Amino acid sequence: MTQLIFATGNAGKMREIRQIMADMPLDIKSMKEAGVTADIVEDGKTFEENALIKARAIHALTGGIVLADDSGLEVDYMDKMPGIYSSRFMGEDTSYDIKNKAIIDALEKAEGEERSARFVCAIAAVLPDGSERVVRATMEGRIGYEIAGQNGFGYDPIFFLPEYGKTSAEISPEEKNEISHRGKALRLMKEELKEALS
Repeated sequence: MTQLIFATGNAGKMREIRQIMADMPLDIKSMKEAGVTADIVEDGKTFEENALIKARAIHALTGGIVLADDSGLEVDYMDKMPGIYSSRFMGEDTSYDIKNKAIIDALEKAEGEERSARFVCAIAAVLPDGSERVVRATMEGRIGYEIAGQNGFGYDPIFFLPEYGKTSAEISPEEKNEISHRGKALRLMKEELKEALS
């Protein structure tokens, strides 16, 4: 069975990729499970560039199939910030309760459509022959007026989904997988891999 390394240490992401790629003939491992350690500087200007930087770095060490993702929140009212700096916004050690409150405060005067935002996920693959594939997907929504929900992480408690009338931290993990930026991007990448490996 072909090994695929997903360049992450995030257990939630690993669970998601294993669910979505379950019917693929792939042995999916995290970097830790594959025994790979690397200190990668993500200095790209876009989600796609950062995903490729990670995938290329791990591919250089392993030579197999490597996937890496980069994702974040774009708030239109804040000129698409925090964007690629989502995890580092206001400092990496700052709690998401503080970050989420800061975003809500920044949108104090914004109403309706002005509160539009999206989660973005870019996934890059580097294949054994060195060829590369990149996909991008989004989940559209708005910034809520308050922090709500326990199911998600990061910015989920302020990301309001009008069609559900809830934040992405208030819907079930199964519902979220169906509509999330990462779920969509993983399904797109699955099609790319099927084509590349056929």
